[in-house]
Amino acid sequence: MTQPPSPPSLAALRQEIDSIDEQVHRLLMQRGQIIDRLISVKQTQEVGSAFRPAREADMMRRLVQRHTGILPLDTVESIWRVIIATFTYVQAPFSVHADQSLGESAMRDSARFHFGFTVPYVAHFSASAAVDAVARSKGDLALVSATSGNNPWWLALEAQGAPKIIARLPFIERADHPAALPVFVVSRVADSAMVTEVETWSIRVAGWTAETARALSPLAEVLAVPDTTFDGAALLVSVSAPGSLDQIKAALIAAGASVRSSALVGSHAKRYTVPPSGKP
Repeated sequence: MTQPPSPPSLAALRQEIDSIDEQVHRLLMQRGQIIDRLISVKQTQEVGSAFRPAREADMMRRLVQRHTGILPLDTVESIWRVIIATFTYVQAPFSVHADQSLGESAMRDSARFHFGFTVPYVAHFSASAAVDAVARSKGDLALVSATSGNNPWWLALEAQGAPKIIARLPFIERADHPAALPVFVVSRVADSAMVTEVETWSIRVAGWTAETARALSPLAEVLAVPDTTFDGAALLVSVSAPGSLDQIKAALIAAGASVRSSALVGSHAKRYTVPPSGKP
C-alpha cells in the first residue's frame, strides 16, 4: 500500500518563505530601476506633483479585485500605498500638509497609511493654512476633511493656476478601514493625470436656510460654511452625473436661494466601496 507523502518540514517551509521574500525584494529593486529610467524620460518637464490620482485609483481598485487568501486587505492596501507613495517621492520629493483642526490622530493615520513615513508630514491648524502651503510649493499635497469644515478653504482654489482637489481618500472604502477619515487631496498635477469621474464645484449662494440644505442633501455631497454677510453660504459640491450641476442650481433657486457664483475647483474618482463580503 502506497504511503501518503509526508508533510514538508518547518525548515523547508521557512526556506520557501525566504525565497519568496528575496523575490519580492528583487522585484522592488527592479521597480526602482524602472522609476529611475522614468525620471530620465520625464526630465522634469511635467509641472506640479508627481502624484497621479487617476492611475492610483485604478491601481487600488485592481488590487482589491484580484486579492484573495488569508492576508487581510488592510495589510495589502497599506503595503501598496507605501510602495506607490515612496516611489512617487523618489521621482519628485514632496511633503504632505495636513489640516489637524478637526482632530490630529485620524488625520495623521490617514496621511501615514496613504503616504508612509518617508514622505515628510507637516501639520497645520486650519485647512486654509494647509492649502496655502501647497499653493506656495511646486508639488506638495494638502489633506483636508471631505465631510466637515469651519472655513471655506476651497475658495482659494477658484483662481486660474491655483491648486485643485485631485483625489478623495481613502481610494478603497470599507467598514473598519484603518484610515477611514474622508479627506480631499489638494495639489497641482498635469491635466492628463486628473480623474474626472466626480467634479467638485465651489458655489456661493445667498438666502441659505435649513430648507435649502435639505433640498440639496439627496442630490450631492455638500460642504457648507455660512456667510452671514449675504445671509448665505459658501458650498463645496461634489457631482458625478452629467447635468447634475444644473439640477443643483435649480434646486437652490426652488428652495428660495440665489446662486451668486460657481467655479470648478477640482475632481476625483468615484467612491469605491468594498462590502462586508470583501468583494466590490
